[in-house]
Amino acid sequence: MRTLFIECNMGIAGDMLMAALWELIDDKNNVIDEINSIGLPITNIAFEDAVTCGISGTKAEVVIDGEEEGKTFHPHHHRNLLDVNSVINSLKVSDSIKDKAKSVYNIIADAEGKVHNTDAAVVHFHELGMLDAVADIVVCSLFIDKLAVEKIIVSPINVGSGTVNCAHGILPVPAPATAEILTGVPYYKSNVDGELCTPTGAAIIKAFGCEFSDMPCMAVEKLGYGIGSREFERANCVRVFLGESEESPVDEIIELVCNIDDMTPEELSFATETLFNAGAVDVYTQPAYMKKSRLGMIYTVLCKKEIKSDIVKLIFKHTSTIGIREHICKRYVLDRKTEIVNTKSGALRKKVSTGYGVVKSKYEYDDLKRLAVEKNMSINQIKNIIKNG
Repeated sequence: MRTLFIECNMGIAGDMLMAALWELIDDKNNVIDEINSIGLPITNIAFEDAVTCGISGTKAEVVIDGEEEGKTFHPHHHRNLLDVNSVINSLKVSDSIKDKAKSVYNIIADAEGKVHNTDAAVVHFHELGMLDAVADIVVCSLFIDKLAVEKIIVSPINVGSGTVNCAHGILPVPAPATAEILTGVPYYKSNVDGELCTPTGAAIIKAFGCEFSDMPCMAVEKLGYGIGSREFERANCVRVFLGESEESPVDEIIELVCNIDDMTPEELSFATETLFNAGAVDVYTQPAYMKKSRLGMIYTVLCKKEIKSDIVKLIFKHTSTIGIREHICKRYVLDRKTEIVNTKSGALRKKVSTGYGVVKSKYEYDDLKRLAVEKNMSINQIKNIIKNG
């Protein structure tokens, strides 16, 4: 699967992501002409070589009405979300890119509206600030479209620390609107003093990110470095990786573990059945020697994070444990499907698992059991009949 991994070890900003994606583009001469002719008002975009901590990359320069993005703007008019959508709708890009760009700006407007307790539709944006954000958002959308990316994975985001100066005064990092946008997205503070994640960068990531995790197993074809304007002891860049990732899914599983030495096997069996019925992926026990050499069990339950709280409550309710350990694990799984196979003995369900260059299949135990009872045979005999046709 054609995958783009975005590494946000020094945060994320719209212009830095745009510059990183630019490094992945092949036909740069034609593309720069294209993005400067799509109709962005009073806007010119350029890319220049830059270096951070000895690492070469690209810096994006967005100039609006003669003023560079990130500099102090002189007073101009303010615009609302309707004005933003009007600008985006006027651009010479595909409808899908327009829709994606508007969805990104809607995320920004919703966050600003919530922070300032007002409707998103009437949130006011500084005219030039609005235009540079539109430029970042639309060009990033255009680049991602050109790269034919099927999946975007984003690392946890370093938001920095300290405070940031804005029109409303001195605010903590992440700024309130940025924090609102990042709801549901993994991020962390660091000892880097300053704002590393901007509202525009956060909104682009929120709209485009299919998955938020560490870098997957992938065959990387290209790398891109988008360099920021500020100097830090660390390399101030957004790094992107383009390549092919494994088609088989990698998901996250929660492992809940406790020790038990004062329950009967029947009681544990009932607890296990209850947990499976509640959606646990797997439940198993391992024998272990406990305090005073009592023979006990290590009781392990695997579940999806969405139902973790419910599973924890059930473990406490149906077992004697007074403490549960939690481990968050990456799980590599094969794609699975069920087929119906017609045999001389009758119809059987067969589970087929594929991925990572392997194919595995297995008949459903309940179906084999049913046929064995119907024909007064062992399960092994039923398997041999099926195998021999």
